[in-house]
Amino acid sequence: MTESARRRFHPASLDAINFLLADVRGALGPFLNVFLVTQQGWSQSAVGAMTMVSGLIGIAAQTPAGAAIDATAAKRAVMVAALVVLAIGTGVIYAWPDFWPVLVANSILAAVGDVFGPAVAALTLGLFAHRQLAARMGRNAAWDHAGNVFVALLAGAVGRLYGQRSVFLLGPLFAVLAIAAVLSIPGRAIDHRRASGADGATAGPLPAWRTVIACRPLMIFSFCALLFHFANAPLLPLVGQKLATANPAWATALMSACIIAAQLVMLPVALVSGWRADRWGRKPLLLVGFAILPIRAVLYTLSDDSAWLVAVQLLDGVGAGIHGALTPLVAADLMRGTGRYNLALGVIATVQGVGAAVSGLFAGAIVDHFGYRAAFLALGAAATVALATLAALFPETASGEDSCA
Repeated sequence: MTESARRRFHPASLDAINFLLADVRGALGPFLNVFLVTQQGWSQSAVGAMTMVSGLIGIAAQTPAGAAIDATAAKRAVMVAALVVLAIGTGVIYAWPDFWPVLVANSILAAVGDVFGPAVAALTLGLFAHRQLAARMGRNAAWDHAGNVFVALLAGAVGRLYGQRSVFLLGPLFAVLAIAAVLSIPGRAIDHRRASGADGATAGPLPAWRTVIACRPLMIFSFCALLFHFANAPLLPLVGQKLATANPAWATALMSACIIAAQLVMLPVALVSGWRADRWGRKPLLLVGFAILPIRAVLYTLSDDSAWLVAVQLLDGVGAGIHGALTPLVAADLMRGTGRYNLALGVIATVQGVGAAVSGLFAGAIVDHFGYRAAFLALGAAATVALATLAALFPETASGEDSCA
């Protein structure tokens, strides 16, 4: 970043974007399902159909969204447009909570929501030199986790005081605030070539898709990320089911405690991961994050005590905190000089979404036939495969020697 750009751009603007986008990037999603079932009388089948359709649309849009962010220099305008659409979508859900309006609105929200992750990552690359990225990516993740905690607390308070339906008015409110934060970053402060991973060089000779697919370390990391999310995504819902069965009167409070506590752990973990990623390397930190997951899955099988289950869930803050902070940094390492950074992030996000979507059916079938213990152990086995693959095949990327330019 040049000295003149430093005078125009303040890092607090990027902090505010990450904090405010925690709301619009899906933090209200869990409240939607509860509202539709308990207040609108939707059947579980209707809710399941709505979430499945919107989820599939969101997965399908992730990689194209990353490619589009790479291709445009109007990254701020794209974010503002997506935030306007999001504000309208959440307003529709508030005003017309019937099946078809909610299905259409939630599907659109899933698609435009895919813009924010790569767009924020692109802004970060365009505003900070590569040597500053590790600490900045950790700071981004920390502010995102802080926003998740704040939104969970605020939505709970608003829902209790004014009713569950009023929670969805937070969407337009946070969208307006996020637009102000985006526009507070001057367009001239952003290096748009660097924001796509070009780093001042021309894009590689291969077509965009082939550049990404031909990058062996990226494909290895994507496979590991798929298994990580396959193993991780069902764990909290399964724990929530066990908590609800044992403590029906406290089910919501215990689930909220699990979510908020894990987010509070993720915040310092993300900061430390960013601060130490250059000194310790990406791979050692990633191995710690991946190793936590099979340990956590096994620990769930040792006791059904509610306090134990909530305590073990805190480990999610360590694994997910490291993974979330370092994923955009690893992609930046591997795509440096290619101009395909956001496309690579979109590919990683897509495979993560596929892993999370498929695992719910897998875990549910195992619970139905063999019980919770078998499901936890099976998910732990998948996490172990991810850990072994990462340890054996994935290189250290901090040096830049494994860039796929």
